[in-house]
Amino acid sequence: MRSLEQVLKDGIRDIPDYPQPGVVFKDITPLLADHDGFALVVQALAAAGTDDDGNPVVDKVVGIEARGFILAAPVALALGAGFVPVRKQGKLPAATYEESYALEYGEATIEVHQDAFAPGDRVLVIDDVLATGGTVEACLRLIRRCGAEVTGTAVLLELSFLPGRERLAGEQVTSLLTV
Repeated sequence: MRSLEQVLKDGIRDIPDYPQPGVVFKDITPLLADHDGFALVVQALAAAGTDDDGNPVVDKVVGIEARGFILAAPVALALGAGFVPVRKQGKLPAATYEESYALEYGEATIEVHQDAFAPGDRVLVIDDVLATGGTVEACLRLIRRCGAEVTGTAVLLELSFLPGRERLAGEQVTSLLTV
C-alpha cells in the first residue's frame, strides 16, 4: 500500500503559469481520480477533526470554494458533521457575511450564510492549498463572526516558501504535505 506522502506526490501535478504567468498551479484532479488515494486523503483530513481516541470533535466542516468543497464534503460525512460552503462573493442566496483578502496573485471576497453555524459550533476548515494564508484567515474571521469556534484547519498541501503558516500563527493548522 502506498504511503500518504506518495499518494500526494503521485496525485498532485504542477501547471506552470496558471492562472497567470509566474504562478505554479497545484492540480489535484489526478488525486481525485484515484479512488484509493482520494479515500486515504479524506481519512487523513478527517483525523484533524478527531480527538486522540479518534472520536469526532467538530459539529461542522467548512470547505472553501472551490476545491475545498470537494475535500470537505466527504470529510464532513466521515466525521458525522454538517458541511458548510464558504463561497466567492455573490454565489450564496441568503443573507451573508463577507470578508475580502489578498491572494498570491490578486484580491478576492468570500462569503458564508449568516445562519450557517449555531453559536458555539465547533468547526474544522478544509482547503486544498495553504499559500499566503489570506483565504483561510478570511474564512476564520467569517466563522467567528457567526459565533462558532474554529477547532483547526487542515489542508492537502502547504507551500512553505509562502507565509501562510506565519499568517495563521496561533491557529491549529494541519497539512498533509509540505513543499
